Amino acid sequence: MANQPMLLITIDGPAGAGKTTVSKMLARTLGYRYLDTGALYRAVAFGVRAAGVRPDDDRGLGDVCNTLRLSIEGDRLVLNGVDITHRIRSPEISMLASAVSARPVVRQALLSIQREMARTGGLVAEGRDMGTVVFPEADLKFFLDATTRQRAFRRFAQYEKGNGQTLEQIEQDIRRRDQNDSSRDIAPLRPADDAIKIDSTSMTPRQVVGSMMACVGPLRE
Repeated sequence: MANQPMLLITIDGPAGAGKTTVSKMLARTLGYRYLDTGALYRAVAFGVRAAGVRPDDDRGLGDVCNTLRLSIEGDRLVLNGVDITHRIRSPEISMLASAVSARPVVRQALLSIQREMARTGGLVAEGRDMGTVVFPEADLKFFLDATTRQRAFRRFAQYEKGNGQTLEQIEQDIRRRDQNDSSRDIAPLRPADDAIKIDSTSMTPRQVVGSMMACVGPLRE
């Protein structure tokens, strides 16, 4: 066990594909650290909204990024000394995070944070461009997907029965976010050329992790 290599593993995919649940489970199974990069962008969006900055105001975004003190403490995301873990999962923050994540000034600000966390390996990094942009040298890359309808069901449950939205409204939001994420000029959502694709539509998280562990095993021998 002591001689096993500490791998850098990326899990990319669209909203609602199950990345967070699966990434946390895989990290626990391996005894690795877990990096939720989507939460970092949500934290920026949270700060941007609090500052009243438009998502297309690059100067304002830069000012916000320069003043944010972001840290991940266990399962908690702390912004400027305040735990915002449960305050960044609203539909509004989700859409704003998608918008600000397309801005180069924001991506550059977070890039060094993410790469520093991966410097020693032993990390499962979840996001949308982990295997394509942030960690192109990762030891193992996964792209997790599911049908739009199934992803909407999952978000509906996650938002405590929609958080005021109908299932159809959530599905429309997901389609809109998919379009935004896949068509942006900077780091569009797409599988890395060497990513292993997994369709989780009819799979439980445990089954997905089992499939991933089957790929991880040979690299740890």
